[in-house]
Formats: sequence, C-alpha cells, structure tokens
Amino acid sequence: MPGPDDRFERDAPDWPVCGIDEAGRGPWAGPVTAGAVILDLDRLPAGLNDSKKLSPARREALFDEIRATAICGIGAASVEEIDRLNILQATYLAMRRAVAALPVTPRFALVDGNRMPPDLPCPGLPVVKGDARSLSIAAASILAKVSRDRAMAELSQQHPQYGWERNAGYGVKAHQEALKIYGVTPHHRRSFKPIHNMLCKDFTVSD
Repeated sequence: MPGPDDRFERDAPDWPVCGIDEAGRGPWAGPVTAGAVILDLDRLPAGLNDSKKLSPARREALFDEIRATAICGIGAASVEEIDRLNILQATYLAMRRAVAALPVTPRFALVDGNRMPPDLPCPGLPVVKGDARSLSIAAASILAKVSRDRAMAELSQQHPQYGWERNAGYGVKAHQEALKIYGVTPHHRRSFKPIHNMLCKDFTVSD
C-alpha cells in the first residue's frame, strides 16, 4: 500500500487544514494524547508516514522536523478524565485541546477514524486509516505518539517496575506480571476492565 499523500489536504474546501490523530486509546495506564498539524505543503519533511510504521528513532527525528516546518498543537486527557468521561470522550477532549493549542484556527480538519470529535472550531472530514492516507494526519500521529511515549518514559522513572518506557502502558505480559506483584498505581486507568477487575479482586473479602 502506498504511503500517505496530500490529496485530502488539496481537496479540502477551505484552508488552513489541520490533521488530527491520537495515541494511547488502548493502554492500561497513562494519558491519551492527540496531535494537530497544519503542514506547509511546500516544506514537507521527507518520509512522513503513519507513526506505527516508523522506528522510534525515525519518529523522534520526524517529530523535530514537523515541529520546525509545520504549525503544531498537542493536547492530552488525563487518567482521571479517561475514567470520568470514558476513553472515547477523553480522546475527543485531547483532540480539541490539540486544536486549541494551534497558534492559528484551522478552517477544516482531517481526523483519523470514522467519526468527528464534537465541538471542533471548524468543519472536517473523518478519514478511516487516515494516518496511512493523509500526510497531515500522519504528521499528527507522530506528534501524538512521540509526545505520549515521552510522557510514559517520565512516569516510568517514578514507577520503573512496570516498564512503561518500553511498553507505553499497554497490557503486555511484563506489565501484567508487575501489576500482580506491585499492584495498581494512580496512573492506571481504573475504568479499564483488567484494572477494574484487579481492584475488585483486591477488595473482595473472603469468608
């Protein structure tokens, strides 16, 4: 499959156009993060692609190039907000915050996925698999992913036993084993079933 291109940006009904994507909907711990990017189509960083298709080193390099050549915003929703709102609504909140962090207001948004976040300051278009199809969304995916990975690496310094600098809070085996030994931290998402079940089990009183 070919990589992302600028067709969605050039077909947009108004400009500036921002791409929006998130990182961290699935992990058991940490915030959900979103990026919003208005690219300069005449100054595109080489090798822009879906963040999942890039090595960590390449993502880091492109993160700096995107920040240097594009208009960027980053937003996040906390674990507390995820547990209070649910992960979908918290993701939309992170996306709205990313757009609000842009120094200019976009006139149109391209959003990864099949639904538009409510209450954006502009109309837009949801694009299924957008991080593999739109350069703006791909750039936003890199911003979101690198920002979240850095945040999880910082949290890992407080709680090194969970390996968040390697697993980004996903429920991999090493993370599961650490939870069994060390329990749940304030950075775990209590509304997520595995964590909820673990807490319920801990509070069960045996006869």
